[in-house]
Amino acid sequence: MKHCFSIVLLRPEIPHNTGAIGRLCVGLGVPLHLVRPLGFALDDRYVARAGLDYWPHLDVVLHDTWDEYLAAAKPKRLFFLSTHGEKSLYECRFSEGDALVFGNESSGLPKDFYDRYKESLFKIPMPGEHARSINLANAVSIAAYECYRQLTHCPLAQSNSI
Repeated sequence: MKHCFSIVLLRPEIPHNTGAIGRLCVGLGVPLHLVRPLGFALDDRYVARAGLDYWPHLDVVLHDTWDEYLAAAKPKRLFFLSTHGEKSLYECRFSEGDALVFGNESSGLPKDFYDRYKESLFKIPMPGEHARSINLANAVSIAAYECYRQLTHCPLAQSNSI
């Protein structure tokens, strides 16, 4: 099935974040790619609690490795979101087939990604003085809705309610 964009979580650790992100993906009609290892089982009660009754409707794809994800999903372009990014999310110009990639809650993206994908590394602006980062589910929501906003021309991005 074709989608406007997709969400990718690398080695997610906290089940309720993944559940909330899954629910978000259902609401946006986009797939969620999970790259192992996962810090929980997908039948974990916290995933279910956060995903509510949306989880059965989620287009979730599991991948054993990053390379397996790339080969299977064949994303058009990759946008990595990290506190280590120097460019703002709001500088991104998204198009159909793009993937938004997020690292895990405790250590972020794999260390080699910061050099390997430097040109595709973005951050969510945080003008507050005392926060290192925001919750993963919140970060995914912010980036996903910015991508969605830019892709309202995509025939698959039909909004029926908020």
